This record gives sequence, C-alpha cells and structure tokens, in this order.
Amino acid sequence: MDTTPEATDTTKQLSLFKALIPVILLVAILAFNVYVFGDDALSGSNQFVLLLGGAIAAIVGFTHKVPYSTMLGKVSKNIKSTAGAILILLMVGALSGTWLLSGIIPAMVYYGLQILNPDIFLPACVVICAIISIATGSSWTTSATVGIALVGIGGAMGIHLGMVAGAVISGAYFGDKMSPLSDTTNLAPAMAGTDLFTHIRYMTFTTVPTLVVTLILFIILGLTQDVSGSTDTVSTQTAITEIFNINGRLFIVPVIVIILIVKKTEPLIALMLGILLGGAFAVIFQPELVAKAGGAKTLNFISGYKGVMNAITVETVIETSNKTLSELFVAGGMTKMLNTIWLIICAMVFGGVMEAIGALKTISRALLSIANSIFGLFTSTVASCIALNITASDQYLAIVVPGKMFAEAYKDKGLAPENLSRTLEDSGTVTSVLVPWNTCGAYQSGVLGVDTLSYLPYAFFNILSPITTLIFAAFRIKIRKLIKG
Repeated sequence: MDTTPEATDTTKQLSLFKALIPVILLVAILAFNVYVFGDDALSGSNQFVLLLGGAIAAIVGFTHKVPYSTMLGKVSKNIKSTAGAILILLMVGALSGTWLLSGIIPAMVYYGLQILNPDIFLPACVVICAIISIATGSSWTTSATVGIALVGIGGAMGIHLGMVAGAVISGAYFGDKMSPLSDTTNLAPAMAGTDLFTHIRYMTFTTVPTLVVTLILFIILGLTQDVSGSTDTVSTQTAITEIFNINGRLFIVPVIVIILIVKKTEPLIALMLGILLGGAFAVIFQPELVAKAGGAKTLNFISGYKGVMNAITVETVIETSNKTLSELFVAGGMTKMLNTIWLIICAMVFGGVMEAIGALKTISRALLSIANSIFGLFTSTVASCIALNITASDQYLAIVVPGKMFAEAYKDKGLAPENLSRTLEDSGTVTSVLVPWNTCGAYQSGVLGVDTLSYLPYAFFNILSPITTLIFAAFRIKIRKLIKG
C-alpha cells in the first residue's frame, strides 16, 4: 500500500507524551468503569472501554496523518493472530463441560479431599485447592466452594483464618495459573504471541519452585498451630457418590491429554480428543446424568447426543445434596468463554491501533532506554502489572495492557514471547488478589469472609511468584531466546 511509507514516516515523529495519552486515558476510564460496575465490568463495559481506548489512539493517529486503512489493517492482522487462541478458548470451555458431566472433575474433587489430614491442614489446603483449581480452571470457583468449607474447618480447629485463607488462595491461584481451562492462562499467551501449552510448560519453571517453597512455609507454619477438632469429609464424598459413578478409570482421559501435551501434540488436537473422550466417558459412566442433561429420563441415542452437546456448548449444572458441591459442579461450556474472547478481540483493536500509529514502538523505546538490560525489562513488566492491578483494579487488564505494550520490547531484546506471557501471569494474575479494591481481592475477601489485609501476609504463593520470576531473570535462568528462522 502506498500510504504505508507515509504512515511510517509520520509515526516516527510521535512523542512519548502523545504515545502515552491513549494508555493514560484508558487506565483512567477502566479504573472508573470497574469502580462503577464492580465484578460486572467484564460483562461488556470493559470491552467497550478498550474500543474507546482504540478510538482515542486513532484520534492521535489522525493528528499525525496515519491513514485509517493502515490502522484497520493492523487491527485485522492482530485479530487474525489470535484465531488459534480463540479456538483453544472455545475448546477449553467444551472440555470443562464434558469433564464435569463424565465425572472426571468430581473424581478429582473426591480423591483430593481424601488427602486432608488435621496434622498437616494448611499445606493440605494448598494441595486440595491446587487440584480443584487445575480441574476447574477457576480460582474464584475453588475459593467459593471448597475454600469456604476449608475456612470453616480451619476456624473450628482454632487456626488463624488469615492463614487458612492464604493457603486456600495460594493453592487456588497455582491451579488457576497452570490449568489450560483458566481464562487468564489462555489470555496471557494470546497477548504475548505464543501458544497455550508452550506457555504452561514454560511457567512450570517458576511456578513449581514457588509452590514448593509455599508448601514448606505452610508446613513450618502448621507446626506452630495447636490443631483440634476433626476434618470429616465423608458427607461431602457421599454427596459426590450419590450423583456420580466415581472410579479410577475416569483418570484415563486427563492422563491421555497430559501425555499428548507433553509430547507437544497440537493443542487443538489434544483438546478435541479430550472433549470427545470426555463425552464418551460421560455416556459410559454417567448415563443417567447424560440423559437428564439431554432433557430425558432414559438414555438413548438422541438424549445422549443432546446431553453431550449441551455439556459442550452451554451451561451444565449438576445438583447434589451438598450446596457447596452444587455450586462447584457448574460448567459453562463454550458460551462461558465468550466474554474472554470478546475481551481479546477488543484488546487487539486497541493494540492494533496503538501499533499502527507508532505509539507502542515509542513506548517500547522509552522503556528500553530506561530498562536497558534484560533484568530491567522483566522488572518493568512486573511493576507495570502490579501497578495496573492497583490502579485499574482488574487482573485481566493487568495482563492485556502490559502484554500489548511490552511485546515489541521483548522482541527487540531477542526474547521469546513465552518470557513475557510467563511474567504476565507471575505478576499480573497472582497479585490481583492482594489488592483490597481489585475485583479479585474484593471477591476473595467477600467469599471467604476474611479481610484482604488479614490473608495477604499468608498468601505466600502470590507474594513469591513475581519475586521468583525476577530471580530467574536476574540469573538468566530459563530465559528463552527468540529463534530466528
């Protein structure tokens, strides 16, 4: 296009002040929007604010004679680059539905509760919440269900509720980070420009050591507690077995998917197989539930087909005699992922316009001039994520905005995009819950009934995660270089 050179020449003249105008206004409007809408901000208003940020960036671009066609072309290219991530998100939603209906997720909960032991209650809380959060892909769901029960048990034992809540949150956010079902785990690589399973594999280098240190700290802390009372989980397990046919064969499906992931099978192939196997196992092991999901009393081909398809596409709710479990055993299917997909598309609009007008390049150069070392770049990323969690009050925005701003800077330093995606999660996802006015902090505090500042000192995993990623950066541990092809 003959207008591209003109756009390149004019965008070079964009000052840092003008480049930051869309970012500053975006953060300010987002902060106000979250203040007004609270948890409902992600239902659509935040997405529109991102489009508004793109419009503001476009106005800046027009003042520098950047053609509309150039901006739209860059937006189209950005959205096209997220096609794989969007498809994976839809597959992840479908997977959660079939794995719930088949009893795979309930089996994880059932066997996870068996490791609860009064003598090691705090580290057990971490492990249980980690298992359930990996299975569900949601720290919020884990805290709102099993987390509430564990806080109640810990309170009956006389353990400081801040400690119990800190253990619950530590485990829940470990699972949230590592689960392919998690929206933030899908969002971070989409923003950085890498794929889901590369991101997860690369996160293990910092996340697993952080979890190990967290468990050690809780074991030490647990030794100082005078534990009394009981941790009877029989009624909970009974409620599960009343509805589901629980047996070890259900784990065949997740084991197959894990093996495929380890062998670097294409994510869409691994997830699709997991969905199909989950549906097949649902028909084999939970025929009554499948029939009910299909709107029938008995299982036949039509009701079976309809039940599995409903689990894949729309919300699936499994009612049990235990209210806590009924709240846990809910899967949204593909429809649950639409808000996150909407967010990604709107973020790509903002990022595309910012890139087209040269704002991201100007900001990247400024950041690189300040953080002229690799460690400085990682530090800037961590600081930006934490700052956005404090100012914009939302973990998704703490991933989206720095993800788009820093992508070019990491590329200029010759760093693979998984370095950025890992850092976004290590600092953006996990620190959100430490801020009282952040949507995550407010939610967790309200659900668990423990003040944010009370559990903050004991949310070891969340505190240590950004520190671990900076230690790895400082000593150049597992810092992957960009492969030039």
